[in-house]
Amino acid sequence: MARELRCSDLDAALATHQAQGFRLDTIIPADDPAELLLSRGDEHLRLVRDTPPRVHDGAWHRGRAGMDYRDLVPDRRGGALIASHIRIVNGGPVADYVHYHDIRVQLIYCLRGWVRLVYEDQGEPFVMSAGECVVQPPQIRHRVLECSDGLEVIEVTAPAVHATHVDHDLALPTPRRDRVWAGQRFAWCRTGELDRVADATAGLAEIRLANELEIRVGTEELRFALR
Repeated sequence: MARELRCSDLDAALATHQAQGFRLDTIIPADDPAELLLSRGDEHLRLVRDTPPRVHDGAWHRGRAGMDYRDLVPDRRGGALIASHIRIVNGGPVADYVHYHDIRVQLIYCLRGWVRLVYEDQGEPFVMSAGECVVQPPQIRHRVLECSDGLEVIEVTAPAVHATHVDHDLALPTPRRDRVWAGQRFAWCRTGELDRVADATAGLAEIRLANELEIRVGTEELRFALR
């Protein structure tokens, strides 16, 4: 059973315990961490933020791996999904690590700039640029490596609150092979290929680009102005 420690500054508490030999295993949630699970051998520690939950008002705030987040759908459709506008102002290497998410479906659409990514069983790292999209199947291991200045993406995930787990054992890249995760397939959709999203997610989601960016996840329809 994990020992619980309540703290007001999760980043500071994490740094202190990592200096003592603990490693980060789980973050809940990624957009606004409120709980971290750490381990050191057979010892397990649960760090819990003791400040009030953040109001989902669309303001920018710091999330996982030093990235800035803001909510595009503050009501989160009753917890059905989260739509995050994510940015990295200063480009270069990203302080990320191999990880995966407990999710039903997740899409990432690049609004501005570019980002270099690597995914489990998808071969060498690749660069996703503005106008392109990635379908991240449930629990696929992946890592953000580097990005341009002013990177901005929209990330839509169901459900809204979910755990992000660190994989300490898998080294990426891994050789390319055909894989299915919970009935879904990884897809890197270049410009003009957004119709591949529906097939990759087995019909759980789709993206259309007209005057707005239109995203459907399950029965939820979202529309975002592109400016």
